[in-house]
Amino acid sequence: MLTEIDKIRVKLPEELDPGLKSKLGQFMTPSKIARYMALLFPASNSDVCRLLDPGAGKGSLSGAFLDRWAEGGFSFQKVSVDAFEIDAELCSHLKQTLANYSRRLNISSSIHPNDFIEAAVRSITGDFFGQNYMPFTHAILNPPYKKIGSKSQHRLLLRRAGIETVNLYSAFVSLALALLEPGGWLVAIIPRSFCNGPYYRPFRKFILDNAAIRHLHLFGARNKAFKDDKVLQENVIIMLERDGNQGDITVSTSTDDSFFDYMTCVYPFDRIVFTNDLEKFIHIPTTWKYNPAELPPAIHYTLTELGITVSTGPVVDFRMRNHIRDMPEPGTIPLLYPGHFSGREIDWPKKDAKKPNAIYRNAETEKWLYPNGYYTVVRRFSSKEEKRRIMASVVCPDAFPDAPALGFENHLNVFHEHKHGLSETLVRGLAVFLNSTMVDDYFRDFNGHTQVNATDLRLMKYPSRDALSSLGKWAQSQHKITQDMIDEQLEKLII
Repeated sequence: MLTEIDKIRVKLPEELDPGLKSKLGQFMTPSKIARYMALLFPASNSDVCRLLDPGAGKGSLSGAFLDRWAEGGFSFQKVSVDAFEIDAELCSHLKQTLANYSRRLNISSSIHPNDFIEAAVRSITGDFFGQNYMPFTHAILNPPYKKIGSKSQHRLLLRRAGIETVNLYSAFVSLALALLEPGGWLVAIIPRSFCNGPYYRPFRKFILDNAAIRHLHLFGARNKAFKDDKVLQENVIIMLERDGNQGDITVSTSTDDSFFDYMTCVYPFDRIVFTNDLEKFIHIPTTWKYNPAELPPAIHYTLTELGITVSTGPVVDFRMRNHIRDMPEPGTIPLLYPGHFSGREIDWPKKDAKKPNAIYRNAETEKWLYPNGYYTVVRRFSSKEEKRRIMASVVCPDAFPDAPALGFENHLNVFHEHKHGLSETLVRGLAVFLNSTMVDDYFRDFNGHTQVNATDLRLMKYPSRDALSSLGKWAQSQHKITQDMIDEQLEKLII
């Protein structure tokens, strides 16, 4: 059955209106992932299953769940399926999929061609005009991925249900969880972005307040899980038990949907969500070598304790285009972009570059500029499948001998002290530490973005100021520094 569904899935992106697909945030579930998601559900002794499939598409996930039941994976006597799909084209495929199963299995199905958020909120809040759904025993979903406007109808509806979130995928998961009966199970594939950052804090809190996390599966390659839809995003499959008592969490990883390198490990909850972490970050280990909770004790200082600040580069070029120039001119100072940094070298001014090289220093730009000095900078974005997530470079004043000030563009994070430079040894030590394999592994454990935010860097722990300066002195004495040398030197210093 799923082989036929997968043929439809691969063909559908060509048939669907790209504008509508983008508007709805649609990404089709490959059959291998659908099967894996269905297999995660624990065995059940219940006679009846009430399955919820929001954003059902053509029925891949419902089909995978029903296939497992047909193969003896569940003891249900009957399954009822409530599938929501707002796209009329997909609805026709969904009806055919469920009709095929109903010919050989004891199922009843209801296809709802309406807005899941609106229908769910009306049910949860007891709206007189809404349909009250009987609590579901199971939910399986690949929700749409699209931002929700702060003043949109969806945002207002969600607030009525006590849900505050910024994306359709987190809204769908929250509502599906709210519609489950106590002890009900939810399996969803969603972007890893919810694991950290301030925007998804209410969503993380909602999950942890209303469910126990039982399993997390992470796909290592950002472009493989939904390769037919050309999605660049780290994806995680999460399994939740409504109102469950939180215990150990099973964490598994694979590069892609072939699961050829599947690995699994069980972690205590407090090594996934740290005790007393007000942000409730969800740390998913991506390597068995390091875990954030197991970083050496010497790495425990905050930037505040070190007297260091990290900020996003303040120059937003499109807002200051009248003051920006492609090449230096009298009255301008250097404007630095990520492209100006390559390893230990600063390539400025960069001729024939796509980005400008200079910004005028005047009354309108002065507040966005930093005095020339030593700074550590980190690129905010890594490219598609870059080996490193954090890439730190050093800004040396000697590279700009005639410049009294510098401009840092918005795609850089800047380490500084009250908007002034740091000592050379401290700057170089920070760069060595941030470029270490240990830090890269640490950062990947709680950050699923291609983006490295100043907030993320601010929340990290660092070695002492003296230890960072020692690293910097070592770096100054080296003609060439390799990754192995960085890792070895850091290990000598802090372990």
